[in-house]
Amino acid sequence: MQDKLLVLASGSPRRKELLAGLGMSFEVIVSDVDESFEPGVDPVELVQELAYRKAKAVANSLSHGLVLGADTIVVSDGVILGKPVDEEDAKRMLSKLSGHAHMVYTGIAFVEAGGGQEVRDVCGTRVVMKELSPELIARYVASGHPMDKAGAYGIQGAASAFIPEIQGDYFNVVGLPVSRVADHLVRFGFEVLASPEGR
Repeated sequence: MQDKLLVLASGSPRRKELLAGLGMSFEVIVSDVDESFEPGVDPVELVQELAYRKAKAVANSLSHGLVLGADTIVVSDGVILGKPVDEEDAKRMLSKLSGHAHMVYTGIAFVEAGGGQEVRDVCGTRVVMKELSPELIARYVASGHPMDKAGAYGIQGAASAFIPEIQGDYFNVVGLPVSRVADHLVRFGFEVLASPEGR
């Protein structure tokens, strides 16, 4: 159904780029929802709930179409790391991740406007980060790159030098598990065309 409306409920340029790579046409409507959560909540449940809140809020404003919401969190030793609130918070997060493995979870949610189907899913990737010196952390934080990213780093940018190993979906760490998203879009009746250009 090529004429069916697809909406991405995220302002992330990385998610927009990844979804566009599927050859899909879509609109972007950013949802302004409460992303707060109670301490001790299960990370897998949380990230799906946040993705669902985003998709549902946008779907409620539309008469038709399929809305995709997504949310990414980093979990280290059971502690959920979202986006840093300031540079000191970013340094704290990176110091915690330095020299250890952690999990990156991206929750996705599809909501059909007008009371249609709703689907939630989650993808997890294990990421190993090198030991980082305080000086290196300070330089990276000063670049500004960590400030809008869960866990205070973006694997697709300069921080790629920090990551010697991952187990799972790389694109999930960037912010959208593309293969999983494509599977769901096909089930909703969309025709997914892989982009012919290499990445």
